[in-house]
Amino acid sequence: MIQMTTLSCLVMSLLYIIPSWLRSLPTLVDRKSKLLHPAKTYVSALATQHACLLTIADDWTITKSHRPLLSPLYHLMHTSPVLALTTWAPLPLPFPLADLNLGVLFLMAMSSLAVYSVLWSGWASNSKYALIGALRAVAQTISYEVTLAMILLSMIMLSGSYTLSSFAVAQEPLYFIFSSWPLAMMWYVSTLAETNRAPFDLTEGESELVSGFNVEYAAGPFALFFLAEYANIMLMNTLTAIMFLNPSALGPPTELFPVILATKVLLLSSGFLWVRASYPRFRYDQLMHLLWKNFLPLTLALCLWHISMPICYAGLPPYM
Repeated sequence: MIQMTTLSCLVMSLLYIIPSWLRSLPTLVDRKSKLLHPAKTYVSALATQHACLLTIADDWTITKSHRPLLSPLYHLMHTSPVLALTTWAPLPLPFPLADLNLGVLFLMAMSSLAVYSVLWSGWASNSKYALIGALRAVAQTISYEVTLAMILLSMIMLSGSYTLSSFAVAQEPLYFIFSSWPLAMMWYVSTLAETNRAPFDLTEGESELVSGFNVEYAAGPFALFFLAEYANIMLMNTLTAIMFLNPSALGPPTELFPVILATKVLLLSSGFLWVRASYPRFRYDQLMHLLWKNFLPLTLALCLWHISMPICYAGLPPYM
């Protein structure tokens, strides 16, 4: 009963937070770029807000003639938001929906599955633009997951456990963002690439790919893709707050923990918008060069550092 209540609260919270953040995104970017929006153009642009709502209606009807071909692909778009919600299960908010002993590995495995929906949807579109966008998404996600996995391994060495609840105990003396700030910076940049946000949004390059892997989808399926994308952004920022900013540092009551966590997550999400409005899009070779030539050697060196230093201080092999 408690788990069902936690699940319903999580789903209802995401249903409120994600649309609100979607609405604030163009507003903040417009203010940064000094663009004209309905608040400045007044009556002439009031209809655009209602038109956007009407386009969400699902107008893709599968007829009997092509049902065997398109029916599985039609339901494919629903896997993205389902996977995006499943990854929230082991997160302590403050109590996890499923207290897994290997919660960190579960998060990495579930986040890796999300790339399949992008790949299949791009291939199923039967469009070169969508297929190239899907291939870019696969290469980018797989590449930056290597860095994220190495950073997570270093954080596991510091916390001493694979459960996410142990990060709060390990950060009681000091936040990990201060003791491991190089890893925190590389983690934040890697989450930008993992969630396909600017300046790493090469999968949705309008000047090159029209709209990327979702170019052939409209209305409901198009909305589901973006809901899954922004849910993944909220997930990554929540994981960042738990790993590096410790929402339970001051020992707040259980009722205040979600408020503190949500505040830190919204600040990190605002950083995503700030980066999007401040930096141009990287070239694809620059994106891969940043990972394989810069981030990967640094994360490997820091991972070996976090493994070797406790052994050197104790003077014992790790199995003893």
